Amino acid sequence: MIAFLIRRAFQAVIVMFVISLIGFSIQDNLGDPLRELVGQSVSEEDRDVLRDQLGLNDPFLVQYGRFLGRAVQGDLGTSYFFKRPALDVIMDKFPATFELVLGAVVIFLGLSIPGGIYCAINRDKWLAKTIMTASIIGISIPVFLTAILLVWLFGVELGWLPAFGRGETYRLPWGWETGFLTWDGLAHLILPSIALSSIMLPLFIRLIRAEMMEAMGTDYVRFARAKGLSTPRVRYVHAFRNTLLPVVTVGGLMIGTLIAYTILTETVFQWPGMGFLFLEAVNRVDTPLIIAYIIVVGLIFVVVNTIVDFVYTLINPMVKLPGAKA
Repeated sequence: MIAFLIRRAFQAVIVMFVISLIGFSIQDNLGDPLRELVGQSVSEEDRDVLRDQLGLNDPFLVQYGRFLGRAVQGDLGTSYFFKRPALDVIMDKFPATFELVLGAVVIFLGLSIPGGIYCAINRDKWLAKTIMTASIIGISIPVFLTAILLVWLFGVELGWLPAFGRGETYRLPWGWETGFLTWDGLAHLILPSIALSSIMLPLFIRLIRAEMMEAMGTDYVRFARAKGLSTPRVRYVHAFRNTLLPVVTVGGLMIGTLIAYTILTETVFQWPGMGFLFLEAVNRVDTPLIIAYIIVVGLIFVVVNTIVDFVYTLINPMVKLPGAKA
Protein backbone atom coordinates (compact mmCIF):
# COMPACT_ATOMS: atom_id res chain seq x y z
CA MET A 1 0.00 0.00 0.00
CA ILE A 2 2.78 2.42 0.93
CA ALA A 3 4.67 1.57 -2.25
CA PHE A 4 1.50 2.18 -4.26
CA LEU A 5 0.94 5.59 -2.65
CA ILE A 6 4.56 6.62 -3.21
CA ARG A 7 4.38 5.53 -6.85
CA ARG A 8 1.11 7.38 -7.38
CA ALA A 9 2.44 10.52 -5.71
CA PHE A 10 5.47 10.45 -7.99
CA GLN A 11 3.26 9.92 -11.05
CA ALA A 12 0.98 12.75 -9.93
CA VAL A 13 3.91 15.15 -9.68
CA ILE A 14 5.01 14.29 -13.22
CA VAL A 15 1.48 14.57 -14.61
CA MET A 16 0.84 17.91 -12.91
CA PHE A 17 4.21 19.20 -14.14
CA VAL A 18 3.33 18.30 -17.74
CA ILE A 19 -0.16 19.81 -17.41
CA SER A 20 1.19 23.04 -15.95
CA LEU A 21 3.84 23.25 -18.68
CA ILE A 22 1.26 22.78 -21.45
CA GLY A 23 -1.15 25.24 -19.83
CA PHE A 24 1.56 27.83 -19.34
CA SER A 25 2.83 27.36 -22.91
CA ILE A 26 -0.47 28.26 -24.56
CA GLN A 27 -1.01 31.52 -22.68
CA ASP A 28 0.75 33.60 -25.36
CA ASN A 29 -1.70 32.28 -27.97
CA LEU A 30 -4.79 33.38 -26.04
CA GLY A 31 -4.41 37.09 -26.69
CA ASP A 32 -3.17 40.16 -24.88
CA PRO A 33 -4.31 40.24 -21.21
CA LEU A 34 -3.69 44.00 -21.09
CA ARG A 35 -6.65 44.46 -23.44
CA GLU A 36 -9.01 43.68 -20.57
CA LEU A 37 -6.87 45.25 -17.89
CA VAL A 38 -6.40 48.73 -19.30
CA GLY A 39 -8.65 49.03 -22.37
CA GLN A 40 -7.75 50.89 -25.56
CA SER A 41 -7.04 54.39 -24.20
CA VAL A 42 -3.68 53.56 -22.59
CA SER A 43 -0.57 54.40 -24.60
CA GLU A 44 1.93 51.78 -25.75
CA GLU A 45 4.56 53.20 -23.39
CA ASP A 46 2.28 52.67 -20.40
CA ARG A 47 1.42 49.19 -21.66
CA ASP A 48 5.10 48.27 -21.81
CA VAL A 49 5.60 49.53 -18.28
CA LEU A 50 2.67 47.44 -17.08
CA ARG A 51 4.00 44.38 -18.95
CA ASP A 52 7.31 44.79 -17.14
CA GLN A 53 5.52 45.08 -13.80
CA LEU A 54 3.53 41.90 -14.52
CA GLY A 55 6.59 40.08 -15.81
CA LEU A 56 5.04 39.48 -19.23
CA ASN A 57 8.19 40.61 -21.05
CA ASP A 58 10.42 38.09 -19.26
CA PRO A 59 11.66 34.99 -21.13
CA PHE A 60 9.37 31.95 -21.02
CA LEU A 61 11.61 29.91 -18.72
CA VAL A 62 11.86 32.80 -16.27
CA GLN A 63 8.09 33.20 -16.20
CA TYR A 64 7.50 29.46 -15.86
CA GLY A 65 10.11 29.10 -13.13
CA ARG A 66 8.50 31.95 -11.20
CA PHE A 67 5.09 30.29 -11.65
CA LEU A 68 6.36 26.89 -10.41
CA GLY A 69 7.96 28.49 -7.37
CA ARG A 70 4.60 30.00 -6.38
CA ALA A 71 2.57 26.92 -7.40
CA VAL A 72 4.37 24.57 -4.99
CA GLN A 73 3.27 26.96 -2.25
CA GLY A 74 -0.37 26.82 -3.43
CA ASP A 75 -0.28 30.14 -5.27
CA LEU A 76 -1.47 29.74 -8.87
CA GLY A 77 -1.46 33.45 -9.60
CA THR A 78 -3.86 36.34 -9.25
CA SER A 79 -6.83 36.74 -11.57
CA TYR A 80 -6.52 39.84 -13.73
CA PHE A 81 -10.28 40.39 -13.70
CA PHE A 82 -11.29 39.46 -10.13
CA LYS A 83 -8.08 40.83 -8.52
CA ARG A 84 -8.07 37.77 -6.26
CA PRO A 85 -6.01 34.56 -6.10
CA ALA A 86 -7.07 32.43 -9.07
CA LEU A 87 -7.36 29.30 -6.93
CA ASP A 88 -9.77 31.07 -4.55
CA VAL A 89 -11.96 32.17 -7.47
CA ILE A 90 -12.12 28.61 -8.79
CA MET A 91 -12.88 27.15 -5.37
CA ASP A 92 -15.78 29.59 -5.04
CA LYS A 93 -17.28 28.08 -8.21
CA PHE A 94 -16.34 24.47 -7.44
CA PRO A 95 -19.44 23.64 -5.31
CA ALA A 96 -21.77 24.48 -8.21
CA THR A 97 -19.83 22.29 -10.65
CA PHE A 98 -19.51 19.49 -8.09
CA GLU A 99 -23.28 19.45 -7.53
CA LEU A 100 -23.92 19.44 -11.28
CA VAL A 101 -21.54 16.51 -11.84
CA LEU A 102 -22.92 14.66 -8.81
CA GLY A 103 -26.48 15.11 -10.06
CA ALA A 104 -25.46 13.78 -13.49
CA VAL A 105 -23.70 10.76 -11.92
CA VAL A 106 -26.77 9.91 -9.83
CA ILE A 107 -29.00 10.08 -12.91
CA PHE A 108 -26.87 8.02 -15.27
CA LEU A 109 -26.01 5.38 -12.64
CA GLY A 110 -29.62 5.16 -11.50
CA LEU A 111 -30.79 4.56 -15.07
CA SER A 112 -27.88 2.80 -16.78
CA ILE A 113 -27.39 -0.01 -14.23
CA PRO A 114 -30.99 -1.32 -14.23
CA GLY A 115 -31.35 -0.49 -17.94
CA GLY A 116 -28.17 -2.35 -18.91
CA ILE A 117 -29.04 -5.37 -16.77
CA TYR A 118 -32.57 -5.50 -18.15
CA CYS A 119 -31.34 -5.32 -21.74
CA ALA A 120 -28.84 -8.12 -21.08
CA ILE A 121 -31.38 -10.45 -19.46
CA ASN A 122 -34.31 -9.63 -21.76
CA ARG A 123 -32.43 -8.91 -24.97
CA ASP A 124 -35.27 -10.05 -27.27
CA LYS A 125 -38.08 -8.06 -25.65
CA TRP A 126 -39.41 -4.93 -27.30
CA LEU A 127 -38.52 -2.67 -24.34
CA ALA A 128 -34.89 -3.82 -24.43
CA LYS A 129 -34.73 -3.17 -28.16
CA THR A 130 -36.29 0.26 -27.64
CA ILE A 131 -33.73 1.14 -24.95
CA MET A 132 -30.84 0.05 -27.17
CA THR A 133 -32.19 2.08 -30.10
CA ALA A 134 -32.61 5.11 -27.86
CA SER A 135 -29.03 4.67 -26.61
CA ILE A 136 -27.71 4.84 -30.17
CA ILE A 137 -29.65 8.07 -30.73
CA GLY A 138 -28.40 9.44 -27.39
CA ILE A 139 -24.76 8.79 -28.29
CA SER A 140 -25.26 10.64 -31.58
CA ILE A 141 -26.71 13.85 -30.09
CA PRO A 142 -24.17 16.43 -28.78
CA VAL A 143 -24.62 17.53 -25.19
CA PHE A 144 -25.18 21.18 -26.08
CA LEU A 145 -28.03 20.20 -28.42
CA THR A 146 -29.59 18.05 -25.70
CA ALA A 147 -29.33 21.01 -23.31
CA ILE A 148 -30.97 23.38 -25.79
CA LEU A 149 -33.83 20.92 -26.43
CA LEU A 150 -34.41 20.53 -22.68
CA VAL A 151 -34.49 24.30 -22.20
CA TRP A 152 -36.94 24.73 -25.09
CA LEU A 153 -39.28 21.89 -24.07
CA PHE A 154 -39.37 21.98 -20.26
CA GLY A 155 -38.31 25.57 -19.65
CA VAL A 156 -40.00 27.52 -22.46
CA GLU A 157 -42.85 25.49 -23.92
CA LEU A 158 -44.09 23.61 -20.83
CA GLY A 159 -42.67 25.93 -18.18
CA TRP A 160 -42.23 23.07 -15.73
CA LEU A 161 -38.64 23.75 -14.70
CA PRO A 162 -36.32 26.80 -14.56
CA ALA A 163 -34.06 27.03 -17.58
CA PHE A 164 -31.11 29.00 -16.25
CA GLY A 165 -29.23 29.89 -13.09
CA ARG A 166 -28.54 27.91 -9.95
CA GLY A 167 -31.52 29.02 -7.92
CA GLU A 168 -31.66 29.50 -4.17
CA THR A 169 -28.74 28.06 -2.20
CA TYR A 170 -28.13 27.33 1.46
CA ARG A 171 -24.80 28.22 3.09
CA LEU A 172 -23.48 25.48 5.35
CA PRO A 173 -21.58 26.39 8.57
CA TRP A 174 -18.19 25.77 6.91
CA GLY A 175 -19.00 28.16 4.05
CA TRP A 176 -20.05 25.67 1.35
CA GLU A 177 -23.11 26.87 -0.57
CA THR A 178 -25.39 24.09 -1.78
CA GLY A 179 -28.60 23.92 -3.76
CA PHE A 180 -29.38 20.39 -2.59
CA LEU A 181 -31.06 21.70 0.56
CA THR A 182 -33.61 24.00 -1.13
CA TRP A 183 -36.50 23.11 -3.44
CA ASP A 184 -35.60 25.94 -5.77
CA GLY A 185 -31.99 24.77 -5.96
CA LEU A 186 -33.08 21.21 -6.78
CA ALA A 187 -35.49 22.45 -9.44
CA HIS A 188 -32.70 24.43 -11.13
CA LEU A 189 -30.40 21.38 -10.97
CA ILE A 190 -32.69 18.93 -12.80
CA LEU A 191 -32.35 20.08 -16.42
CA PRO A 192 -28.57 20.67 -16.47
CA SER A 193 -27.98 17.36 -14.67
CA ILE A 194 -30.08 15.49 -17.25
CA ALA A 195 -28.23 17.21 -20.08
CA LEU A 196 -24.82 16.40 -18.60
CA SER A 197 -25.78 12.79 -17.83
CA SER A 198 -26.77 12.28 -21.48
CA ILE A 199 -23.05 12.07 -22.30
CA MET A 200 -22.54 8.87 -20.30
CA LEU A 201 -25.99 7.32 -19.99
CA PRO A 202 -26.19 5.69 -23.47
CA LEU A 203 -22.58 4.53 -23.26
CA PHE A 204 -23.02 2.92 -19.87
CA ILE A 205 -26.25 1.16 -20.82
CA ARG A 206 -24.48 -0.48 -23.75
CA LEU A 207 -21.34 -1.21 -21.70
CA ILE A 208 -23.23 -2.82 -18.81
CA ARG A 209 -25.36 -4.84 -21.24
CA ALA A 210 -22.32 -6.15 -23.11
CA GLU A 211 -20.38 -7.02 -19.94
CA MET A 212 -23.42 -8.60 -18.30
CA MET A 213 -24.11 -10.77 -21.36
CA GLU A 214 -20.49 -11.90 -21.39
CA ALA A 215 -20.54 -12.68 -17.67
CA MET A 216 -23.76 -14.68 -17.97
CA GLY A 217 -22.02 -17.02 -20.42
CA THR A 218 -18.96 -17.76 -18.28
CA ASP A 219 -18.20 -21.04 -16.53
CA TYR A 220 -18.48 -19.68 -12.99
CA VAL A 221 -22.05 -18.54 -13.66
CA ARG A 222 -22.94 -21.96 -15.05
CA PHE A 223 -21.34 -23.53 -11.99
CA ALA A 224 -23.33 -21.26 -9.68
CA ARG A 225 -26.52 -22.33 -11.39
CA ALA A 226 -25.50 -25.98 -11.15
CA LYS A 227 -25.04 -25.54 -7.39
CA GLY A 228 -28.70 -24.58 -7.20
CA LEU A 229 -28.25 -20.90 -6.37
CA SER A 230 -31.28 -18.71 -6.99
CA THR A 231 -31.53 -16.84 -10.29
CA PRO A 232 -31.41 -13.36 -8.68
CA ARG A 233 -28.25 -14.33 -6.74
CA VAL A 234 -26.58 -15.68 -9.86
CA ARG A 235 -27.44 -12.55 -11.84
CA TYR A 236 -26.94 -9.75 -9.36
CA VAL A 237 -24.18 -11.14 -7.13
CA HIS A 238 -22.02 -13.39 -9.28
CA ALA A 239 -22.58 -12.01 -12.80
CA PHE A 240 -23.14 -8.33 -12.12
CA ARG A 241 -20.27 -7.98 -9.65
CA ASN A 242 -17.83 -9.07 -12.33
CA THR A 243 -19.23 -6.58 -14.83
CA LEU A 244 -18.30 -3.72 -12.52
CA LEU A 245 -14.54 -3.78 -13.14
CA PRO A 246 -14.67 -2.41 -16.71
CA VAL A 247 -17.57 -0.16 -15.73
CA VAL A 248 -15.54 1.38 -12.89
CA THR A 249 -12.57 1.79 -15.24
CA VAL A 250 -14.57 3.67 -17.86
CA GLY A 251 -16.52 5.56 -15.20
CA GLY A 252 -13.36 6.83 -13.53
CA LEU A 253 -12.08 8.19 -16.83
CA MET A 254 -15.45 9.67 -17.74
CA ILE A 255 -15.71 11.66 -14.49
CA GLY A 256 -13.02 13.94 -15.85
CA THR A 257 -14.89 14.07 -19.15
CA LEU A 258 -18.01 15.20 -17.33
CA ILE A 259 -16.09 18.04 -15.71
CA ALA A 260 -14.79 19.08 -19.12
CA TYR A 261 -18.28 18.97 -20.64
CA THR A 262 -19.64 21.21 -17.90
CA ILE A 263 -18.25 24.06 -20.01
CA LEU A 264 -20.98 23.44 -22.60
CA THR A 265 -23.72 22.58 -20.13
CA GLU A 266 -23.03 25.50 -17.81
CA THR A 267 -22.93 27.90 -20.75
CA VAL A 268 -26.36 26.84 -22.02
CA PHE A 269 -27.96 26.93 -18.58
CA GLN A 270 -25.91 29.92 -17.30
CA TRP A 271 -24.83 27.71 -14.43
CA PRO A 272 -22.33 29.61 -12.23
CA GLY A 273 -19.69 26.89 -12.05
CA MET A 274 -16.08 26.29 -13.02
CA GLY A 275 -16.86 25.59 -16.69
CA PHE A 276 -18.72 28.85 -17.19
CA LEU A 277 -15.96 30.66 -15.28
CA PHE A 278 -13.33 29.12 -17.59
CA LEU A 279 -15.16 30.28 -20.70
CA GLU A 280 -15.40 33.81 -19.31
CA ALA A 281 -11.69 33.70 -18.45
CA VAL A 282 -10.86 32.76 -22.05
CA ASN A 283 -12.95 35.66 -23.36
CA ARG A 284 -11.20 38.03 -20.95
CA VAL A 285 -7.73 36.53 -21.59
CA ASP A 286 -7.42 36.01 -17.83
CA THR A 287 -4.41 33.69 -18.17
CA PRO A 288 -3.77 33.04 -14.44
CA LEU A 289 -7.37 31.87 -14.09
CA ILE A 290 -7.15 29.71 -17.23
CA ILE A 291 -3.94 28.01 -16.08
CA ALA A 292 -5.34 27.48 -12.58
CA TYR A 293 -8.46 25.86 -14.03
CA ILE A 294 -6.41 23.48 -16.19
CA ILE A 295 -4.29 22.45 -13.20
CA VAL A 296 -7.30 21.91 -10.93
CA VAL A 297 -9.07 19.74 -13.52
CA GLY A 298 -5.86 17.77 -14.08
CA LEU A 299 -5.56 17.20 -10.33
CA ILE A 300 -9.14 15.92 -10.24
CA PHE A 301 -8.25 13.40 -12.97
CA VAL A 302 -5.29 12.15 -10.92
CA VAL A 303 -7.31 11.83 -7.70
CA VAL A 304 -10.23 10.06 -9.39
CA ASN A 305 -7.96 7.52 -11.10
CA THR A 306 -6.28 6.78 -7.76
CA ILE A 307 -9.67 6.21 -6.12
CA VAL A 308 -10.63 3.88 -8.98
CA ASP A 309 -7.66 1.64 -8.18
CA PHE A 310 -8.85 1.33 -4.58
CA VAL A 311 -12.40 0.56 -5.70
CA TYR A 312 -11.01 -2.30 -7.79
CA THR A 313 -9.92 -4.13 -4.66
CA LEU A 314 -13.34 -3.67 -3.04
CA ILE A 315 -15.18 -5.10 -6.03
CA ASN A 316 -12.77 -7.97 -6.66
CA PRO A 317 -10.33 -8.94 -3.86
CA MET A 318 -8.29 -10.90 -6.43
CA VAL A 319 -7.21 -7.56 -7.98
CA LYS A 320 -4.10 -6.33 -6.19
CA LEU A 321 -2.84 -2.78 -6.06
CA PRO A 322 0.44 -2.27 -7.93
CA GLY A 323 3.28 -2.87 -5.51
CA ALA A 324 1.08 -4.73 -3.02
CA LYS A 325 2.22 -8.11 -1.73
CA ALA A 326 0.33 -11.12 -3.09
